[in-house]
Amino acid sequence: MQSIKEKLNLDQLPKHVAIIMDGNGRWAKSRGEERTFGHKHAIQAVRNAVNACNEIHIPYLTLYTFSSENWKRPDDEVSTLMGLISETLLLEAEDIFSKGLRMHIIGDIKRLPELVQEQLMQLVEITKHNDKGNLILALSYGSQKEILNAVKEISSKVKSGELTEEEITEEVFEKHLYTKEFPPVDLLVRTSGEVRISNFLLWQIAYAELQFLDMLWPDFGKEDFFQCIYDYQNKERRFGKTSEQLDEQI
Repeated sequence: MQSIKEKLNLDQLPKHVAIIMDGNGRWAKSRGEERTFGHKHAIQAVRNAVNACNEIHIPYLTLYTFSSENWKRPDDEVSTLMGLISETLLLEAEDIFSKGLRMHIIGDIKRLPELVQEQLMQLVEITKHNDKGNLILALSYGSQKEILNAVKEISSKVKSGELTEEEITEEVFEKHLYTKEFPPVDLLVRTSGEVRISNFLLWQIAYAELQFLDMLWPDFGKEDFFQCIYDYQNKERRFGKTSEQLDEQI
């Protein structure tokens, strides 16, 4: 039987895939365990996504690792998550580097524990010359705050005379976002069956294809990733145009 991966058109891959990794707590609860048990078992799903992305050479993968709203969770869960992030960075650093992936971090990382900040910056530094792909972790990230910060920065530049109101374009605005180095998101995937965006990359997903999977994140495998890409390739992306207009461009 032909695998999903073999069915993919490698000339029509998305450049940027973003994933909302949801369902760890419910996965653990269904097994009679604490929520933290699910977070620990989610690491393999992260590896699956990264490896699948790497195998077919998708250049940008963004993972919603810890949202700005997640700070509201119980202290013991937040503490466990911070420890898990630290532990995972140490365990996965060599593999990330050997794959030639460049690490990026987006979000308000100053809220993270100092040790985690140091480990993140070390990984960003040692991978900065890698060019086989980009792994972007959204940590302490909230899209509304990101957009608000961009507005404040642009307003300050207008006030100082560095920018005029007429010079403010979409391109100028995007240069003030955390994601200024990356292309727009082509495909957004969310696990757990929830159908919402949860304050994730609101500007960047303006024309993304959205897929909501009825599965919990720890169960996510490479074949699931390839299936998402296959489904993406079987959709018509019109960007505001009609199907007839797209046909005329062929």
